[in-house]
Amino acid sequence: MNKILILDFGSQVTQLIGRRLRELNVYCEIYPYNKIPPLDDSVKGVILSGSPCSVRDANAPQVDLSLFRGKLPLLGICYGAQYLAYRCGGRVEQTNSREYGRAMLDLVRPGSALMQGISARSQVWMSHGDTISRLPEGAEVIASTQDVANAAFQFTGEPTFAVQFHPEVYHTTEGSRMLANFAINICGCAGDWTPASFIETTVADLQAQLGDDQVILGLSGGVDSTVTAVLLNKAIGHRLTCIFVNNGLLRKNEYEDVLESYRDMGLNVIGADASRAFLDALAGVSEPEAKRKVVGRLFIETFERYAREIEGARWLAQGTIYPDVIESAGIPGIASKIKSHHNVGGLPEKMNLRIVEPLRMLFKDEVRRVGRALGIKEELIGRHPFPGPSLSIRIVGEITEDKLNALRDADDIFIRGLRRYDCTGMGFPCASDPRVMATNLYDAIWQAGVILLPVRSVGVMGDERTYKHPVAIRAVVSTDGMTADWFRFPYDFLADISNEIINKVPGVNRVVYDISSKPPATIEWE
Repeated sequence: MNKILILDFGSQVTQLIGRRLRELNVYCEIYPYNKIPPLDDSVKGVILSGSPCSVRDANAPQVDLSLFRGKLPLLGICYGAQYLAYRCGGRVEQTNSREYGRAMLDLVRPGSALMQGISARSQVWMSHGDTISRLPEGAEVIASTQDVANAAFQFTGEPTFAVQFHPEVYHTTEGSRMLANFAINICGCAGDWTPASFIETTVADLQAQLGDDQVILGLSGGVDSTVTAVLLNKAIGHRLTCIFVNNGLLRKNEYEDVLESYRDMGLNVIGADASRAFLDALAGVSEPEAKRKVVGRLFIETFERYAREIEGARWLAQGTIYPDVIESAGIPGIASKIKSHHNVGGLPEKMNLRIVEPLRMLFKDEVRRVGRALGIKEELIGRHPFPGPSLSIRIVGEITEDKLNALRDADDIFIRGLRRYDCTGMGFPCASDPRVMATNLYDAIWQAGVILLPVRSVGVMGDERTYKHPVAIRAVVSTDGMTADWFRFPYDFLADISNEIINKVPGVNRVVYDISSKPPATIEWE
């Protein structure tokens, strides 16, 4: 399969380059700059990403340009552009002020292959402290801004291009066109990376990889594990056994509803009800990280107990997706390792299982596209993310059954209200597919839930004074969960939900709305 190789120098938006290319149906892979894979015939071009570093730093990340310059089409972005200029004999200097934000790009050479179809003047996004003050010999400027003379350049006689702005971000209005020019027109990629082609290739690969072996998978009810299960079921049928653990911390009726949905889909699924064990172990535990560890430990113990009963199991399937892979890799000394990833940590070593991760090269939106192509119900494909520790981290402080019951009821009212509210014509795009406009609030939101607070507030119900818990409702819009903004609800919805929760949920007498963005806050409270 033809692909573009993206070398990551530590930029926080490197993933966006990959996402934009995938939106063009061009397959690409992201690697740390110091872990370049073999450049076989499938690699049709290379992109050098941005970086928080300066090319003038003594410890600046470096790559051997002779590996691909002149042999493959090459595009440098921001730091990548400055690195190309600096290493080829140009001059890169620190600017008097950081060049950050919107700028207007003026084409100098409209005939450049990289700028085909680009307006003579268009908006781009700058984010750099250095600038290229002199181009190297053999390079020519193809576009400028008012403050950046060498905003884009190319080397004559070879398909090597560079831009000091970020074509991958939303604020560069014609950035996707530039990336298409590079990947499709210059590199010659076919643009045939589609959900249907992924399914066909992946099913064949899984059949070859797994042979006649038995596979086990821990289902969560989320999008990633659901699509993983259906793909594997398509490849190996009932040699896949799915285990769905009830930790006693799920939403109202979720265990029964999700289990029934999976069985209706023809999956071989076992329900593991360990709710009592989880609640007993969490008694008296209030610190967030301690709660997470209790839930994680018991999940592994429960999963292992049921998995050992599956005779001949050789593989553990996981719903790992591409952001998990990229974030786990990190670049020592440059990009922080955001998280170490292991969906069911400890099991492969303890049970001598091999790992199979059929979605590990997909972004979240691609997982949903594949799920739709597989015919999975929209109610599962468009399901909001739900934290692994479940409602344990939406009860701030110690967990009790009374608190869980109150939270479940309040959350159920909130989620049903989101699904019920008709927002047709209000201009809200679907969170799972921005190309489609949402018809209800649930589909317009990335993630939503209710948090039970560890304080009490005074209220009046009837003629009596009350002293009960407040709850906070949380709803955010996001692309991938790395950043998020609070959702702007219609006021009538907030009023109706507040009244319904207070009137119907014992123990709650106040509703507040969390309007914090991420960063500085996180989506979950704990």
